Amino acid sequence: MNAVSPYGSWKSPITSDLIVSGTVGLGQIAIGGDDIYWVEGRPSEGGRSVIVRRTPDGKITDVTPAPFNVRTRVHEYGGAAFAVAGGTIYFSHFADQRIYCQKLDSQPEPLTPAADCRYADAIVDKQKNRLICVRESDAGDGECVNTIVSINLDNGADIQILTQGDDFYASPRLSPDGSQLSWISWNHPNMPWDGTELWVAKINAGGSLGEKKLVAGGADESIFQPEWSLDGVLYFVSDKSNWWNLYRWQSRTPLNPPLVRGEAGI
Repeated sequence: MNAVSPYGSWKSPITSDLIVSGTVGLGQIAIGGDDIYWVEGRPSEGGRSVIVRRTPDGKITDVTPAPFNVRTRVHEYGGAAFAVAGGTIYFSHFADQRIYCQKLDSQPEPLTPAADCRYADAIVDKQKNRLICVRESDAGDGECVNTIVSINLDNGADIQILTQGDDFYASPRLSPDGSQLSWISWNHPNMPWDGTELWVAKINAGGSLGEKKLVAGGADESIFQPEWSLDGVLYFVSDKSNWWNLYRWQSRTPLNPPLVRGEAGI
C-alpha cells in the first residue's frame, strides 16, 4: 500500500552524495616536458584535489597519492596550487598549506617549514634554483600579510621577500630569459575585478628585484592573466575600455593598443 506524505517530505533513493559522486571538477593545467598535468576535484574522495598526468602515449595516472589534497587557501578562495619542472611537482597541501616536492614515482616531501603561511601561484626559476610564489602569512592581529617570495629548492627554509607593501598579490611570471618578473597587485577595498596593477621589475644577479615599473592598471582598471611570450612580450587582459581586451607590452616601448577590439566583453 502506498503511503501519502506531505509535499517535500518523502524519502528518495537519489541522494546528493549519489548525484555528485561521479562528478569530477577539472582545474589548473600545466605542461611539463612532453606531459600534461591538471587538477581533478573528486567528490567521491571527500572533495580531494589530485594532480593527474597524461603522457604522450595517452596514459593517464594520478600523481599525488592520498591523503594529499592539492589546494591553497591564499586569498581564501585559492589560486594556482602546483607547478612542475624537470619531472618534479611542487604543490600546496590543503591540510597544512606547506609546499611539498614530489618527483615522479616518489612520495611527496615537505619543502617549506611548518608555519602559519599559505602559498599560491608558484613558478620555477630554474636559473636561480628557486620557486617564486605568493605567500600569505599571519600578521598577528587577525590580518594577513601578502608578499611575493622566493623559496630555495635546496633549502625550503631559505625564503626571501621579493616585493611587499600591497594588500594582495597574484600571478608572478618570469620572462623567458629569466631577466624580468611581472606580477599583479591590488589593495583594499578593491576586489581583483575592480582594480589591479601590473608591475614589471628586472631581476638582479643575486635574485632580488630592481626598480619596479607600473605597466598597466589602477584603482579603476582590472588586469588579469599576464603571460610572457617566447620573444619576451608581456601579454595581459584589461578592462580599461569597459570590455575585456588583450594587450601587450614590451620593454622600452609604450603600451600597445588592444589586440582584439569589439564589444564581446567577457
